[in-house]
Amino acid sequence: MNKQFALISLATLSLLATSCAQHQYQVAEVTRSRILIDSRYDSIIPAEATAYLAPYKAHVDSLMLPVMGTAASDLWRKRPESPLSNLLSDILVWSSQRFGEHPDFAVYNMGGIRATLNKGDVTRGDILDIAPFDNKLCLLTLSGSDVLELFGQIAKVGGEGVSHSVRLEISKDGQLLSSSINGKQVDPNASYRIATIDYLAQGNDYLYAFKKKTNVVSPKSEENNARFLIEDYFKHMKAEGKMVDAKVEGRVTVKN
Repeated sequence: MNKQFALISLATLSLLATSCAQHQYQVAEVTRSRILIDSRYDSIIPAEATAYLAPYKAHVDSLMLPVMGTAASDLWRKRPESPLSNLLSDILVWSSQRFGEHPDFAVYNMGGIRATLNKGDVTRGDILDIAPFDNKLCLLTLSGSDVLELFGQIAKVGGEGVSHSVRLEISKDGQLLSSSINGKQVDPNASYRIATIDYLAQGNDYLYAFKKKTNVVSPKSEENNARFLIEDYFKHMKAEGKMVDAKVEGRVTVKN
């Protein structure tokens, strides 16, 4: 009986395997179309969907809409220098004080600035738009010769955000023509303390000189995230009754 059952089972499996082998499915046709998403859908607001999303929207708004401070003018980003890149570089220097640091200068990459700030109230959501990544403040030391290499790399990409103490003259073809820190030429034999973000400190965005860093201080706590540092600065200025502003002031200039 067991032998007969085994034979029947084997026969059944054989038939199933043959059946599967004989029915190989293939794609017969592929069609596609484009659905244009435009203002026509703005007039269609499903009440049920709106009601469903309402509590989630309220929660997000409670996090993103609080006003952190006020921008005195439109702050935008552009190479070789811009108000917003100047501001964010200066904020890195300002933020370094909490770690007992007084860096000689700061670098903030243009590529890490993902939005502009309009004149008027600046919300937490606006700051998140500017700095959406989890980049954190990083303090490090480079020799003067490495700083000159760094400035040369900044010149090659057409400019990055640098703090108030820096003055760079670059050519249209990306050559470093002159540089100074706090009004003095860079001393190749000196050491310079620099504030930046950990992403750049790893040598990203073509700023390879940062790979030669020493004496690194880069706390990984969440409050050290760049966007929270920016937020703290705006709240600090608001508490003092001041608006936040920045101008193009010749930190990076292109010479013919």
